[in-house]
Amino acid sequence: MIPILRSLIQAVQPFLVAICFAIAWSFTILLGWTLWSTVRDTTARAKQMHEIPCPNCQFFTNDHRLKCTVNPITANTEQAIDCSDYRSNL
Repeated sequence: MIPILRSLIQAVQPFLVAICFAIAWSFTILLGWTLWSTVRDTTARAKQMHEIPCPNCQFFTNDHRLKCTVNPITANTEQAIDCSDYRSNL
């Protein structure tokens, strides 16, 4: 068993540097792609969450027990983006 393993290692040894090089660059590219994907998804999610108009509505109470006097279930959620009861506080 050991002589077979030894001959296998000696056969692969000339290609070992190239294999390690390819694995290292693949890992680096995969890491960069994952970071880019995370930043892109986080930015899209933040943009969507900033479309929620609740903090600028006159019915918004900013109280954790009752956030909105008209639609308390949908307050500060994505369902509140097109709220028909929205009245500007300004």
